[in-house]
Amino acid sequence: MASAALIAAACASTAEPTSSPIVQPGAPGTAGRTVHAADVTADATHTAADVHFMHMMVPHHAQALQMVALVPSRASSEAVRQMALRMEISQRDEIALIERWLRSRGEPLPEAHGQMMGRMPGMLTPEQMDRLRQARGAEFDRIFLESMIRHHEGAITMVEELFATSGAGQDSEIFQFASDVESDQRMEVDRMTALLQGIGR
Repeated sequence: MASAALIAAACASTAEPTSSPIVQPGAPGTAGRTVHAADVTADATHTAADVHFMHMMVPHHAQALQMVALVPSRASSEAVRQMALRMEISQRDEIALIERWLRSRGEPLPEAHGQMMGRMPGMLTPEQMDRLRQARGAEFDRIFLESMIRHHEGAITMVEELFATSGAGQDSEIFQFASDVESDQRMEVDRMTALLQGIGR
């Protein structure tokens, strides 16, 4: 009886653990959905919605890089300069990750940036980019922060739309990437809002 109990305990200890649930956020105003870690695997089949999301994120990030490139010669705030430097590093790294993800799955890289800009939330218009380029000092800091907050909020919207799409976001890499984009950009929005309040209107 003792031997049988030991065998049963050993079998129980080597059994596959129950996967813990992961809550994926839904679109604004909608409930999230729960998946299990075992279902979010590297072998999960990616969807057209996943590819579309990645295709949009490249030009979206590219415009953010255009914006931060203006900071060294125009900003007056050291805090804005430091934030822009962190953004430049992270956005470049994420573009490289996206391109690697697409190549590894046999998907094409995004089209020319300008062809997609008008269809993405948070993107600045050519006129808004010109206004940012022409600004200097405290005015630049204010316009940059306001514009980048809007830009980040657009990226968060794109993540929420991905997770609200049936079957999308199951590939482990895209799930992790999109989740990181949402959490990182929410934190940066909070920091930029605080900086904006500090420089006044």
